[in-house]
Amino acid sequence: MANNEITFPEKKFIVSKTDLQGKITYGNSLFISISGYDEEELLGAPHNILRHPEMPKLIYKYLWEYIRRGDEIFAYVKNKTKNGDYYWVYAHVTPSFNHSGQIIGYHSARRKPTSKAMNVILPLYQSLLNAERSGGVAASEKLLATKLSQTGQTYDEFIFAL
Repeated sequence: MANNEITFPEKKFIVSKTDLQGKITYGNSLFISISGYDEEELLGAPHNILRHPEMPKLIYKYLWEYIRRGDEIFAYVKNKTKNGDYYWVYAHVTPSFNHSGQIIGYHSARRKPTSKAMNVILPLYQSLLNAERSGGVAASEKLLATKLSQTGQTYDEFIFAL
């Protein structure tokens, strides 16, 4: 595994769409190129093919809870490329609805996170990972709830403030 950080231009967006099960149905050219996979390998594959092992599971728990109930979410995510490199994104994930208002899939637009945000996210995620390793996702969630209560912010407010 290479484990080198890959970056992309600030003004570019990584875009992908998935079905209700999280299988990739679309990826823009930046999504395909930065992932290291061929388009044929990505289409139909579970989006978690990009899941980096150093990402707190709690963040994915929140992500799925939000979008399954029809809400959007913003989150910082560390993704893994095909060869083991990684890249950070500031993701906006939202459900896609049909004309009847039913969720038919999910859409994500991701941009390069700011260094200011990463200065907060990196130590926070390390703390969440440590809590998960010792006490599971519940321990991680308790730790984040404590940190948020100390700031007087919700998860959304905290993320938007970065």
